[in-house]
Amino acid sequence: MSIIIVGVGNADFAAMEFLDGDNRVLRSYTGEEAARDIVQFVPFRDFRNAPKETLAKAVLAELPQQVVQYFKHQNLPPINSEPA
Repeated sequence: MSIIIVGVGNADFAAMEFLDGDNRVLRSYTGEEAARDIVQFVPFRDFRNAPKETLAKAVLAELPQQVVQYFKHQNLPPINSEPA
């Protein structure tokens, strides 16, 4: 699972920034480390005047790495496929 959060409005999104574990490993209340970073948070206000493609790129930026991390965590190697 990957969670993508887009913050809309002028609220304080500190809690959302905290969930987006880009700068640290998240821990549960018991101190257990999160197995991987599954949250991507993007404040919409940062992209209010930008082309919609810029917002899409930021929102989806971490998704490929999250998928790779999941497959590695599950010990699932890539399947070799024949070219189309």
